[in-house]
Amino acid sequence: MNKTSVNYLAGYPADLVSQIQQLLKANQLGSILLKKYPNTHHVRTDRALYDYVNNLKDQYMRKTGPLSKVAFDSQLQMTANALGTHTRKSQKHGSKHKNKREIHIASLFKTTPPEFLRMIVVHELAHSKESDHNKAFYQLCEHMEPNYHQLEFDLRVYLMYLDSEKIPLWR
Repeated sequence: MNKTSVNYLAGYPADLVSQIQQLLKANQLGSILLKKYPNTHHVRTDRALYDYVNNLKDQYMRKTGPLSKVAFDSQLQMTANALGTHTRKSQKHGSKHKNKREIHIASLFKTTPPEFLRMIVVHELAHSKESDHNKAFYQLCEHMEPNYHQLEFDLRVYLMYLDSEKIPLWR
């Protein structure tokens, strides 16, 4: 196993990381993930993603301003620790200010279980209120997705699998 794989589970208990590493070495990790998450979602286009994100935003964060753009981004790579980004741009046109907010989701999420897509979207939406990964940020994530922490862990396990095997489980 290469060194970068271990970084996905940094901060988790050593015995838990060891269990995951053993499952990976025994070629059992992929089948466990497929059993737990057998289906993929149907959000494949930028337009469908925009609608999906805005539905979640409207459900949990109505007072947050509109999003200018939501798109899958093939430039976001899991090795760069960026699976999604949330940006704010302020442009001045004469005496008027125009604020643009964008969310970009790594193209990896086009073919993942719906739970993983929801987790990363919730994460990026939470950044529209909380820029840091602090207690308030994670409380907001849990408000939008009560199973947030388990999904984040499972996604990290999948990334570890993907880093090792180089073959996506879902297509």
